[in-house]
Amino acid sequence: MSNPYHPPAENLRALIDHYATLSPTANFVSFPESNQKLNYQELQQQLQRYCTYFQGMGIQAGDTLSFMLGNGPAALKLFLAGLYYGCVCSPLNPAAGQEQINYVIDHSDSRWIFCSDLYLSQVKIANETLDRSITIIETDCDNGPLWSIDETDTLDLSPINSSDAGLLMYTSGTTGQPKGVILSHLNLLAGGMNTAIAHQLAADDRALCVLPLCHINAQCVTVMAPLVSGGSLVMPHSFSRSAFWPIVTQHQVTWFSVVPTIISYLMHSEEVFDSEDLKSTLTKVKFGRSASAALPPALHAGFEEKFGIPIIETMGLTETSAQILANPMSPLKGKYGSPGIPFGTQIKVIDSKGKTLACDTEGELLVRGACVMSHYYKNPQATSQAKDTENWLHTGDLAKIDSDGFVFITGRLKELIIKGGENIAPREIDDVLYSHPNVIEAGALGIDDQHYGQEVIACVVVDDPLKVSESSLQEFCRTRLGKIKTPRNIYFLDDLPKGPSGKIQRLKLLKQLQLSGDVA
Repeated sequence: MSNPYHPPAENLRALIDHYATLSPTANFVSFPESNQKLNYQELQQQLQRYCTYFQGMGIQAGDTLSFMLGNGPAALKLFLAGLYYGCVCSPLNPAAGQEQINYVIDHSDSRWIFCSDLYLSQVKIANETLDRSITIIETDCDNGPLWSIDETDTLDLSPINSSDAGLLMYTSGTTGQPKGVILSHLNLLAGGMNTAIAHQLAADDRALCVLPLCHINAQCVTVMAPLVSGGSLVMPHSFSRSAFWPIVTQHQVTWFSVVPTIISYLMHSEEVFDSEDLKSTLTKVKFGRSASAALPPALHAGFEEKFGIPIIETMGLTETSAQILANPMSPLKGKYGSPGIPFGTQIKVIDSKGKTLACDTEGELLVRGACVMSHYYKNPQATSQAKDTENWLHTGDLAKIDSDGFVFITGRLKELIIKGGENIAPREIDDVLYSHPNVIEAGALGIDDQHYGQEVIACVVVDDPLKVSESSLQEFCRTRLGKIKTPRNIYFLDDLPKGPSGKIQRLKLLKQLQLSGDVA
C-alpha cells in the first residue's frame, strides 16, 4: 500500500507536469478581479513561458528570486515559475518595515526583484543600501512583469532534486534580526500533503486564498494543498470583509483558510445574510480553517453558530512548511482551544532537560517530519539550536498533550509574563477578552514593574467604544481570571500591529505603546 502522506511527485515541476497530463482542462485557479482563469495545462504553459524569460535574463537554477506584490496572477505565476525553473523563491513582505526589507534583500542574496508600483519606492530604497547590484522588474499584479528581454527559443531546464532549496522565507524578527528559513521541494510538497490529508481534500475541492503569498500559510496551505490533491483555488487581491461571502458564492468555494482576526471581523460584520444564494452557498462550504494564531474558543463557537460552517483549528510554522497539527474532520470530534493532532508529523513535549513528558504536563513542543525545514540560511548556529541531531525541531511553544493526543498550546517561551513569580500566558487573557461581545481584537502583554517584576496590560479593538469602557472590561476579566491576571491597564486602539498572517505582534505592540508614551 502506498504511503498516504507521499505526494504524487518529487518536486514542484514534476507535480505540475503530472496534473497537466492527468487533468489538463481541470481548473486550477480563478482570479476574481481580472476574471482570469488557468487550467492545469495553461498553468504549465504559463510557467514555462515565464521560465524562458528567466533564462533570457541570465537567471540560473539555484539563484534567488524575490517579488513584492499583492496577490494575483503575477504573484502566483512568479512563485510557481521560480520553483518550476529551480530557483529559490524569497517573497518580500511589504508590511515588514523598511529596515527589515533592507536586511532581507541583502541577506537573501537576491539579485532579481519583481515589484509593483505600490512598493517600488521601498525596493529602490533597499537597493541603495546594497553592495551588489540588483535588477528591479516592474510588475503589474494582474498582467505580469514588464519584461525588457525576448523569450529564448529553447527552454533548457536543469533537473530538480527533492532536497533542492525551493523557498527562502524570513521569520517575523520580533526578537532580533529575522532568520531565513530554507524549505526544500520535499518540505513544500509534504506541507501541502499534510494539509490535504488532514482536511480530506479531493480534486473537486476549491480553496479561497485571502492571505498574502508572502506568508507560508498561503504558500503551503492554499496553494500547495490544492496542487498535491489536484484541486483548485480562488485568489482575490486581498481579504475584503464585504467581498468575502460574494466570492465564496460566485466561485463555489468549498473551504477557506483564514486567521482569527479575519474570523473576528466576519463575526462582527453587519452584512445581511438573507440572500438565498448565500444561504445555499453556506451549506456547501465544507469547512473553514484557522491558523497562524490561537483561536479563542468563544470566537470559534460563535462563528460556527452564526454561519453554520465548521471551523477547523490548526497550527503551523514557517519552519514546518505550515501545518503540523489539525483538528480532525467530521465525524470525528475536534476540541475547542486545541490546534488538534498531528497529521504527517511526530510530536512530543519535553522539559528543560530534554526529557519527554507525560500527558497533561506542560513543556516545550517539538515536531519532526518531512515538512520540517532544511536549515536557517547562513546561520548554522541558529539551525543547531532549533534542530537536534535526530531532526526534532524546537518550536518555542509551551504545550500539553491530553490523553486523546490533542495538543493544547499554553504560551510562548519568550512571551510568558512573570508577575510576582507566577507564570501568566498572554493567550489566557486574550481568550477572555475575545469572549466579550464588543471586542474584535485583543493582545495582552507584560511590562516591567518594580514591585512584581512584570505587570499585565492589554490592548483591544472594539466595535463600538461607547458600549464598553476600561473599567467594565477589567471587571469582565476579573470575574473570569482573578485579580492577579487581570490587566492593570487596557488600551483602546484602532488597530493592533500584525504580521502578514494576521498574528498580533506583541513586541511591536509594546514599542507602539512606548512611542506613544502610554507605557515607559
